[in-house]
Amino acid sequence: MTQQIASDAQANGFRRSLTLLDGTMLVAGTMIGSGIFIVSADIVRTTGSAGYLILVWLISGFMTVAGALSYAEFAGMFPKAGGQYVYLREAWGKLPAFLYGWSFFAVIQTGSIAAVGVAFAKFTAYLVPSLGDANVLLQVGGFRLTAAQLVAIAVVLTLTFVNARGVNYGKWIQTVFTLAKIGAVLALIGFGLLLGANADVWQANWAQAWQRTAATPEGLALALLPAIAVSMVGALFSSDSWHSAASVADEIRHPRRNVGLSLFLGTVLVCSLYLVANLMYLAVLPLDGIAHAESDRVGVAAAQAAFGSWGTGLIAVLIMVSTFGCVNGLVLAGARVYYSMARDGLFFARAGNLNRNAVPGWGLWLQALWACVLCLSGRYGDLLDYVILATLIFYVMTIAGLFRLRRTRPDLERPYRAFAYPVLPALYIVFASAIGVGLLIWKPAYTWPGLVIVLLGVPVFYLLRGRSARTPD
Repeated sequence: MTQQIASDAQANGFRRSLTLLDGTMLVAGTMIGSGIFIVSADIVRTTGSAGYLILVWLISGFMTVAGALSYAEFAGMFPKAGGQYVYLREAWGKLPAFLYGWSFFAVIQTGSIAAVGVAFAKFTAYLVPSLGDANVLLQVGGFRLTAAQLVAIAVVLTLTFVNARGVNYGKWIQTVFTLAKIGAVLALIGFGLLLGANADVWQANWAQAWQRTAATPEGLALALLPAIAVSMVGALFSSDSWHSAASVADEIRHPRRNVGLSLFLGTVLVCSLYLVANLMYLAVLPLDGIAHAESDRVGVAAAQAAFGSWGTGLIAVLIMVSTFGCVNGLVLAGARVYYSMARDGLFFARAGNLNRNAVPGWGLWLQALWACVLCLSGRYGDLLDYVILATLIFYVMTIAGLFRLRRTRPDLERPYRAFAYPVLPALYIVFASAIGVGLLIWKPAYTWPGLVIVLLGVPVFYLLRGRSARTPD
């Protein structure tokens, strides 16, 4: 069977160049961007206490690892390029899979690339102020072109060029930068606890751990469960893209084993780092200092408490390393989804071809072009907010597909079976569905537009399917 998988990859033109370490670093590297240094401020403002801050991160970690363990069964059954798109197609058919791929290209992946690229530029501006948002290079009506946007575009294009030269180039950037940022986060946590920890601050934060004393008036307007549901958005999206290794399954050695293992190891590693980082914040900063950190930059405030005036520069370098590696992982993984869609006749045909370096070069550059447009538009943040619910729905559908495939295709080879099935996958579905319903009720402005974006893909699907049917083989 292993020989068959290898020969399939050769037939497709892919090269199995990624090891278990590379896959794990891809998962970890695409998960860790800038969110862990920022979103805890909003979580504290909304939930109002140290206990609920940690609870939100615990729930997020549980859901992320549970999702990874469930996806590992899919990875064993379908070790193919495209990851979640392939899983949805096999479980539910081409229309749901296309709607995911449509949203993935239109907003989810490209919007993430744009957002993380601009985050890189904004923290670069700490060291070189002329490269920031404040430096407006051109303004025509409502359109503004800033130096930060150009830096973000330069990062996207540079990393696309590198990845178009072959998966080996992309993997080295990914592994080196991910190891560097894991080491830097560990150093921040360690030195934060050694140099900035204050026993009085820690005791004060935990004295009223379950009383919502630090919430803003807006936060207090929400009851506890709605506050937790709304707060989950930041934590979950700081952990998103955890399934990236599944997208490059055709390029991972021993994929039936290593894809699922990469998902598990990467998610456990990152979720553990996130939890410990938040405990460090609570040891260094008073709760009000977390809730009202300047521009929500909790990581900067913690670094300043530990390192003094050097803290801002150190955290800026850390986030530059983190976001650069994150953009690389997003660029690398994204094009493999478009490749699989194109092979099904549901995307631009040329995206289904590999270049001479055995990577989907045309898909990489198309992804880069649209991500750059989103960088220029400045609307990527709004678009990402809009598809929060849609992303949760696709996760729920994918994991629900495990139950469907166990019933409809029981004879499929399953080298790995989802851990604690059916309890753990069912718990993920319950948690994610509850959060989704909560967002529909309490944040409708950020949910209904996303559903519209997804549904706009329905006529596109039938148009593409009809064109494919008319095209001779």
